[in-house]
Amino acid sequence: MEDSHFSANLAFFFIGFLFLLPSTATSVGINYGQIANNLPPPEHVVPLVKAIGATRVKLYDADPKVLKAFANTGVEFIVGLGNEYLSKMTDLANAQQWVKSNVQAYLPATKITSIAVGNEVLTFNDTSLSGCLLPAMQSVHTALVNLKLDSQVTVTTAHSVAILQNSYPPSAGAFQQDLKQCISPILDFLSKTCSPFLINAYPFFAYKANPKQVSLDFVLFQPNAGFVDPASNLHYDNMLFAQIDAVYTALGRLGYKKMPVQISETGWPSKGDEDELGASPENAKKYNGNLLKIISQKKGTPARPNVNLNIFVFAMFNENLKPGPTSERNYGLFKPDGTPAYGLGFSGIGVSGGNSTGTGGGNPGSNGPSVYLSPPANSSNGYLAISSSSERMVWSCWRRLSMGLILIVAYLMA
Repeated sequence: MEDSHFSANLAFFFIGFLFLLPSTATSVGINYGQIANNLPPPEHVVPLVKAIGATRVKLYDADPKVLKAFANTGVEFIVGLGNEYLSKMTDLANAQQWVKSNVQAYLPATKITSIAVGNEVLTFNDTSLSGCLLPAMQSVHTALVNLKLDSQVTVTTAHSVAILQNSYPPSAGAFQQDLKQCISPILDFLSKTCSPFLINAYPFFAYKANPKQVSLDFVLFQPNAGFVDPASNLHYDNMLFAQIDAVYTALGRLGYKKMPVQISETGWPSKGDEDELGASPENAKKYNGNLLKIISQKKGTPARPNVNLNIFVFAMFNENLKPGPTSERNYGLFKPDGTPAYGLGFSGIGVSGGNSTGTGGGNPGSNGPSVYLSPPANSSNGYLAISSSSERMVWSCWRRLSMGLILIVAYLMA
């Protein structure tokens, strides 16, 4: 990895700038991928993670430099075990050695709370790979039991929304028929071990695939009429919520109505190729800004209004070595030098960035989410309109303004 021009002074300046923004008490998750040769060292990433208010980080490997840098910070980690290791991890001895070296060695200083075994395995149409998934998960869990770590570290795997056969309307959500024989045993394992179901959801891909039918406002959480699910009579004004509830429905059909769901990846690219309609800084700002606002409101989906969203934004940095279309290298909230890729000023959670996988073996949204066949339409009453602040918020903003100015003046005089 090349030396970065990222400096502690820049981080200090940026944190000072964030004090100018409204305060939120939300807990945000962030994906921290490292397929790049120009990223800052992990110790310089710590203040950026703190600055955006993230308390959870998801890795695509178990990078020792990252895990050491975040020791004693209180940040919770999901570490990844890449697809290329699945066959080896079916052997308990290998799994136990991996857990000892990549998890136990960093506890309790670094708060590793989960291991994501594989990434989007079931959408690769590789039976040899998918056949290793559950045995690998079971071996890793057994290793945790043997090391008496199973009460603090769960084992799961991340899936693409493409595992759904139907996603529209949400009440018709169902898994692909040919995947059910793989998914059902995995769900049984997750249920018995009290582990969450992880899903990677990218409304961007639905819009990119069919921009004439899919409303941009609907995918960006902007004001729009949305649609009413004819079976549930629930109203949906954004695609992400509709996708999440389709997953809940699909889980319920297999008997797992109470299975906890986490959105392990979602985001929007700030740049793309000519055929990647919608990839722009403006749209990325709208998507991630509105998403962060929803998270801060602790707002559930129409089908699960009282269940807080558990979402990991994709991602920390733009990653210049990622293969594929231009968008793959531009999901980051931050540029490699630590400056914002675009502004999220109103949210109070600053900007962050990063793209997908370390060694996880899957590219974000490579298969893409299911495209809505009956697209929701135009605009209506102001969903997520920025309302006037209360007196408490005004006072909070003024207090943060003064603190921010003090930090910036100190920076300029340094």
